[in-house]
Amino acid sequence: MSELLDPRLRDCRKLFMRELRTEISIGFHAFEREARQPVLINIDLYVLLAHSTSGRDDVRDVLDYDEIRTKSIALAHSRHFNLQETLLDLIVAMALSYPGVRAVRASIEKPNVYPDCRTVGIEVFRVHP
Repeated sequence: MSELLDPRLRDCRKLFMRELRTEISIGFHAFEREARQPVLINIDLYVLLAHSTSGRDDVRDVLDYDEIRTKSIALAHSRHFNLQETLLDLIVAMALSYPGVRAVRASIEKPNVYPDCRTVGIEVFRVHP
């Protein structure tokens, strides 16, 4: 079911970023602490139409996802994370702090952890109170 069917999000547009790839220090296993590893970050932003529509075709009228991308990468590189949950919570809190962002669905995946899994990861969906 699409989140846009949720009555709280009917006045929103969904902006998304798929598989933002960066190499970071993450994990609590000894083998994960030896070197940076790739992660894939996915973010869906449910933004009020008033904050995601421009009658002038001008980026200054809408939420600029370049900024979300840049800040997500900066958070991911800010320190070592034992848990994906910790980094994901920081990314979601940052995204929810933008005016007009009503909800965020985000996930982090680690593609190189286990040889028998394509990725392992977590996902969260939060609606602004």
